[in-house]
Amino acid sequence: MALNKGKHIVEEIEGVRCTIIEKSILEPRMRFLKDLLELNKLEVKVGVEKKDDSPDTFNVGVTDIIFNPVIAVYDSSLKLKDGRVVTPAYWNQETTKILPFYWRKRNLSK
Repeated sequence: MALNKGKHIVEEIEGVRCTIIEKSILEPRMRFLKDLLELNKLEVKVGVEKKDDSPDTFNVGVTDIIFNPVIAVYDSSLKLKDGRVVTPAYWNQETTKILPFYWRKRNLSK
């Protein structure tokens, strides 16, 4: 689920009702989200969408049907291994650096 959309979607993945985190994503994004959510002790389910002439895409969900990633990110309840808080920029894979004031956009290439 993109952080600019707050709609809560519940669907079945592998026969289990799940909160959908993101749909139709490629494998690198799926791995990133799966690892991050499992690190935060959420049970993750991944469904594969097979297409004939394009790469497989994935749907990622968690079995906690009241979990909302928008709330979790902005409430600072998702953490990394070292205890730092997951910021919106980190969730969206715009940066790997987590700054204390994530709402200030900075040029990190310097």
